Amino acid sequence: MGTVCPFVFNLTFMQQRFAVTLVAAALLAPAAFTQEMPATAPTLDELVAKNIEAKGGAQAVHALQSLRRTGKMLVNEGKIQLAYTQIKKRPLEVRTEATLQGMTAVQAFDGKEAWQISPFQGRKDPERMSADDAKALMEDAEMDGPLVDWKEKGSTLEYLGTEDVDGTQAYKIKVTRKNGDINFVYLDPDHFLEIRILTQRVQQGALVETETDLGDYEKVNGVFVPTSVDAGAKGDSDKQKIVIDKAEGNVAVDDSIFHFPTTPAK
Repeated sequence: MGTVCPFVFNLTFMQQRFAVTLVAAALLAPAAFTQEMPATAPTLDELVAKNIEAKGGAQAVHALQSLRRTGKMLVNEGKIQLAYTQIKKRPLEVRTEATLQGMTAVQAFDGKEAWQISPFQGRKDPERMSADDAKALMEDAEMDGPLVDWKEKGSTLEYLGTEDVDGTQAYKIKVTRKNGDINFVYLDPDHFLEIRILTQRVQQGALVETETDLGDYEKVNGVFVPTSVDAGAKGDSDKQKIVIDKAEGNVAVDDSIFHFPTTPAK
């Protein structure tokens, strides 16, 4: 689970921006939401508690130490398909790969620094990412999303009532992170799982808003994780789509895959 991370490539003669995320969430059909909103709105603490319980409970959530997800990434209105792999490991490591025609783009964060390999932009050697660009990867490295352990992360929360998300009156929680970035987390009223996360952060002096819709939960080691993620700039009709075919929990992971390579790519 996690929030959105921009994953940028040049495919043929056009640039495509991909947002990669590992937030636990569910995008369910509007017909599934037939239950009326309760007469008395839940408190902020109740919403957070229900969200954690919906994911599998605190014990199961914290017991998930690593997560590997494989599938496909669809861009350019689904006309381009890339093989997709993401591996996360606690406390805060992530590596995402997207492969097309024998070339593999990589973005990774080892808990301290972020780096990338961008062969679709003609750069085959690893490059360290700027502090601004690393922000999204740091959030993406989170196993549990913005609400779990929010106090330990130094965030502040504010309940903003309900808001329509594609026909669903979702609970809206504002998460202000320690670094000033903001997540607006939308929970569905029946299952209390994230159906959308709107992220606002400043990059290169400009406000960037990224919208992520998440869904199609599957249980992995007792924890529900999303297997469908649509992400892109707010208001963009052509968002990238990630479809997970296989998710594995507590897999053995070599920490070296997260670290900046010591030798250049060939």
